[in-house]
Amino acid sequence: QVQLVESGGGLVQAGGSLRLSCAASTSIFSITYMGWYRQAPGKQRELVAVCTFGGSTNYADSVKGRFTISRDNARNTVYLQMNSLKPEDTAVYYCNADDIHWGQGTQVTVSS
Repeated sequence: QVQLVESGGGLVQAGGSLRLSCAASTSIFSITYMGWYRQAPGKQRELVAVCTFGGSTNYADSVKGRFTISRDNARNTVYLQMNSLKPEDTAVYYCNADDIHWGQGTQVTVSS
């Protein structure tokens, strides 16, 4: 069992930046995939970014060029650097590990 805790959410102006962190309760060396999802009110949860143990990354088209996912296996932490934020980025952001472990989420609100 892996427990994930997100942090770093908040309220920012459009064009601003936030850095989300996801700390795992156990070593993530054994976790192949770690990713970030988001869910806006009334919308389905969607994949934002994924990072593999080997460092390969993938992003949703809507965030390419603006968001960067990174993984620090030694610190059992995955990050999501979000730049040039837009109001449509407003959502609860969730950390995920190997598609079966979820964090509680952290709210990101981007004002116009």
